[in-house]
Amino acid sequence: MDSTLHSTPDPLGGDHELTRLHDAFRALREALSTEIVGQAALIERLLIALLADGHLLVEGAPGLAKTSAIRALAARLDAEFARVQFTPDLLPADLTGTEVWRPQDGRFEFQPGPIFHPIVLADEINRAPAKVQSALLEAMGERQVTVGRATYALPSLFLVMATQNPIEQEGTFPLPEAQLDRFLMHVRIGYPEAAAETQILRLARERARDAMQSGAVPIRRLPLADVFTARAAVLDLHVAPAVERYLVELVLASRDAQRYDATLAQRIAWGASPRGSIALERCARAHAWLAGRDFVTPDDVRAIAPDVLRHRILPSYEATAEGWDGDRLVGELLRLVPLP
Repeated sequence: MDSTLHSTPDPLGGDHELTRLHDAFRALREALSTEIVGQAALIERLLIALLADGHLLVEGAPGLAKTSAIRALAARLDAEFARVQFTPDLLPADLTGTEVWRPQDGRFEFQPGPIFHPIVLADEINRAPAKVQSALLEAMGERQVTVGRATYALPSLFLVMATQNPIEQEGTFPLPEAQLDRFLMHVRIGYPEAAAETQILRLARERARDAMQSGAVPIRRLPLADVFTARAAVLDLHVAPAVERYLVELVLASRDAQRYDATLAQRIAWGASPRGSIALERCARAHAWLAGRDFVTPDDVRAIAPDVLRHRILPSYEATAEGWDGDRLVGELLRLVPLP
């Protein structure tokens, strides 16, 4: 009897290297889940941003492990991590770096800032003024920083996770639309459920005990070469023409909803840009790859669409007055645009 008739198909196309990579990312997700309890969606979005080579804006109340999540990811990658606390008195040079005069050499020497680390946490980004926020534009969009007359390339792996607090808005500076569009996803997280909160208490007790003991357990780090190989694998996933048309139609409908609902069209002031189409496709690919498939389905697009589009679709003044926001507009588009 032919044994191939009873063999289990490899969801990644029979390539052992891809299977190894998928197992490595599965182990990474499980390791993060044991440390960051009750935030499975945030962990998945972090991995999607890593695979899709984009940046993440995370919004949530204080104490929801936003900082801990990006720290835990950085600790499990072979990459350096930097945290920048955004405050009203922060200067652009505090982020990008500055040129320092060396009198012994008679020249200026560039001292790179924290933005030159592969993984950067921009904590409470909306607490810094516009001139500091704009310092991120070139870095996030072009992967380079210009200081004076010189331009400096950023690391090959460059992931910015920015956080903002939905409460205590006094003294904050809303992010401009141009900067919002440079974030691959805008993720909103909430409080954990009762079972997860109980697990958090137990984990906190275990960490307190471990802190009193000498000798930390070494953490296995994922090589950056594996990250880049996985990114290439994500780009190789098959996207059927029908799925691609559905994805594009969602974005086009945000700009011209008149074809589906005249009232909805009046509620949308600005639709998603072509950068939104690119982000939606890449995130859908990463979502499918993490699920162990070598093809993208409409469900992958729908699962990731709210996080990709909520900050790219702006409600009109009248819609805002009626309580509409990006989330509600994206939900209506998902309801109106027919599945392939």
